[in-house]
Amino acid sequence: MAASLTAEQLEPRLGQFTVIDVRSPGEYAGGHIPGAHNIPLDKLQRALPDLRAAAERGELAVVCASGARSQTACSQLAAAGIPAFTVVGGTAAWAQGGRPLDRPAGARAVWAMDRQVRLAAGSLVILGMLVDLALPGARWVSAAVGAGLVFSALSNTCAMGNLLGKLPYNRPRTGTADLDDILGNLRK
Repeated sequence: MAASLTAEQLEPRLGQFTVIDVRSPGEYAGGHIPGAHNIPLDKLQRALPDLRAAAERGELAVVCASGARSQTACSQLAAAGIPAFTVVGGTAAWAQGGRPLDRPAGARAVWAMDRQVRLAAGSLVILGMLVDLALPGARWVSAAVGAGLVFSALSNTCAMGNLLGKLPYNRPRTGTADLDDILGNLRK
């Protein structure tokens, strides 16, 4: 289990940490901890050399929407020998405490990934049950979605979240830096 920080502990020391936000670019653009660098979880392996260099200069704090993806990221970083703290409760806890969120100019808010997953999974389950009325056996689509959700919970991974993160609305074209720019900033 990775070391953790609460939003209350991070706030007074924010300038002492390199904050890495592992949410999708769309979620990040919707509001992030001031100064956070967006490195989506699915791009973390590519960023390891730069994150290692940043960790040598100071401490890393990893954040997501609620804490699950940041915990996964911290596990990956630990496996690579890079120490990092996970921010308990993520940006939701940060914002609930009345702390400011930065938003790039012109960026629109995007639902948090867990909310997108719940909508997609629920829709697929209902669709599978309805289609089963006309095509018997289609309910197995619903069963597959349920099995995927159970696996997601047990493994603390989310294939559906990874797929949804690749959709255009989760990858805004304006208002966010690309990964190469972010990694360049970490090297400085």
